[in-house]
Amino acid sequence: MRKVAALWLLAGVVGLASNVAEARVDVGIGIGIPGPAVVVPPPVYYEPAPVIVEPRPVAVTPGYGYYYDDWQARAWREQQWRERRWRERQWRERHREWHRWYDYYEN
Repeated sequence: MRKVAALWLLAGVVGLASNVAEARVDVGIGIGIPGPAVVVPPPVYYEPAPVIVEPRPVAVTPGYGYYYDDWQARAWREQQWRERRWRERQWRERHREWHRWYDYYEN
């Protein structure tokens, strides 16, 4: 009796476990029957109305237009340019001196 109960218990456990570890391949065959066709008319496109936009008028006043002579800005740019040139010259001189000193002790 114990053997029969053990077999039934083992069969039940195996039956329940087989659903979890089931790996199978399904093959299906289908026959395609077309359904009713619905014809939609093509959309009608209308050309949009032309839009004409006039450019805004440009007013140039004598003191603030393209040819405005800003002497302060020009003077500042010139000062900056001169300082930049001076720094470049100083750097070149220091660089040359360093190379002379380095080459003297290197050889």
